[in-house]
Amino acid sequence: MLAPAMTNLTDALHIPDTQSARDDRRVAIQRVGVKDVRYPLQLKVAGAVQSTAARWSLDVALPAEKKGTHMSRFVAWLDALDAPLDGAGLLERHRVMLHKLGAEEGRIEAAFSFFLRKRAPVSGVQSLLDYEGRWITETRAGTTALHAEVAVPVKSLCPCSKEIADYGAHNQRSLVTIRVELLDPVRKPMPWHELVRFAENAASSEIWPMLKRADEKWVTEHAYENPKFVEDLVRDVALALNADQRIGRYLVEVENFESIHNHSAYARIERA
Repeated sequence: MLAPAMTNLTDALHIPDTQSARDDRRVAIQRVGVKDVRYPLQLKVAGAVQSTAARWSLDVALPAEKKGTHMSRFVAWLDALDAPLDGAGLLERHRVMLHKLGAEEGRIEAAFSFFLRKRAPVSGVQSLLDYEGRWITETRAGTTALHAEVAVPVKSLCPCSKEIADYGAHNQRSLVTIRVELLDPVRKPMPWHELVRFAENAASSEIWPMLKRADEKWVTEHAYENPKFVEDLVRDVALALNADQRIGRYLVEVENFESIHNHSAYARIERA
């Protein structure tokens, strides 16, 4: 006579589920999970889908009476991401993660690279420029928030140098990092290329990966006519963010990699 089919291998082997045991130390854990997991990600960027790899950190809150969380379920959640993501999609997947882990609070952070195709200002030659992006979703005390972050390389030219020099002015590459809270990503999304433009529009000049000589002349002269201290750059980005109704809290950081000093100039504005 045949034995009944085994529907649950764990039960059949009588393997104890230690993680589900009770803990009597009465100490809750605010965040427990996995960190820096590299896993594929499909992004929606400028109307197209890009495939990239992200560094994921996933965690949930663990009540005092529970001994452990189910770590493998985080990776299972990642493996189920089979469609391109935007902000609205990530919020939905965030809710799925909490349900899968049986948690009321939790956090998702994904850091990745993405590309935008840029056209040189005079010649019109096209090339791809890479940017660093980040998503953060978090549920605390029944409220879920979504933040999007970009790190944008730009060019800045020193107003003081231009003022005191008989000719020329020192300039440098700068990095503008913008993190914004998206108030309604379903009805009022913030595409990645729009978030990038906040930084590029405020700089002495944006940059391009490929330029012809006529483009180099334009970039040099454009930056010279548009000098910015690090303070100017961070304030101009903040003013643009203040005017956008899609944005709640934000953080702007600017670092100028100074060309005449062995240190950087730095500025930060935060709206809490």
